Amino acid sequence: MKVQKSFSDTTLGTLYVVPTPIGNLEDMTYRAVQTLRDVNSIAAEDTRNTKKLLNHFEIQTGLVSYHEHNKHSKGPHLVELMQEGQSIAVVSDAGMPAISDPGADLVALAVEADVPVVVLPGANAALPALAGSGLSTEQFQFCGFLPRKKKDRAEQLNELKRLKATLIFYESPHRLKEMLTHTEEILGDREATLARELTKRYEEYVRGTLVELIDWATEEHVRGEFCVIIEGASGEEEDANDIWWSDLSIVEHVEHYIEKEGMRSKDAIKQVAVDRKLQKRDVYQTYHVD
Repeated sequence: MKVQKSFSDTTLGTLYVVPTPIGNLEDMTYRAVQTLRDVNSIAAEDTRNTKKLLNHFEIQTGLVSYHEHNKHSKGPHLVELMQEGQSIAVVSDAGMPAISDPGADLVALAVEADVPVVVLPGANAALPALAGSGLSTEQFQFCGFLPRKKKDRAEQLNELKRLKATLIFYESPHRLKEMLTHTEEILGDREATLARELTKRYEEYVRGTLVELIDWATEEHVRGEFCVIIEGASGEEEDANDIWWSDLSIVEHVEHYIEKEGMRSKDAIKQVAVDRKLQKRDVYQTYHVD
């Protein structure tokens, strides 16, 4: 167990996780500006993009490149600098670093090395989209981007479809229609909201059922990065999900996931074991023996 006292005197530096605006520069906090001025250096996903932000706020701190493709080499080096007493801020191109972002790996390295990690509150896309969706905020699950491959996407959606919590996804414009279509096939025609261009001039919420949103995505020239908010399973859906397979044999149950949901056999066997509360090896033996 480790206990971090974030602001105790220490010979170590600190890793500051600093959110940056997702569109509107006025969402930059005073504390974020001051932190970026005070640290020894700023680890940025795209130094060119971050340089524009620093110029706007007249911040002179030096930048170092830190992103998905160099994190394995740059991360340990940045941790060494913090162990020597330097403080470093990590920023993403927009929003909260470490959420669907390589900053998470740097935080993990800092924690492992006992370097203090201080996270500043600030701009992000997921929570404003949820708050403005009109859907329940009592329970929610952030899911990030769904996998690109249909089989992997189906597996993840099948794991999520029983949750009562509202689901939050990120999606790019060129994959939006495909994502919505596949999601509706597995989750059913639930209420949902698309949020795009948040905090910007062309901010837009599109609210309706998944089928209606698919129609919208088909007819519109889709632009901008999207947050997709989808209502969780109802009590009736939960009950239905628990019993839909009751008339199927174990073999038929496995074959349903393979043929209808596009799962690999090993993933289908795993899901059947979860559904029936059985040991995976028992399902495997039954499926392959039969």
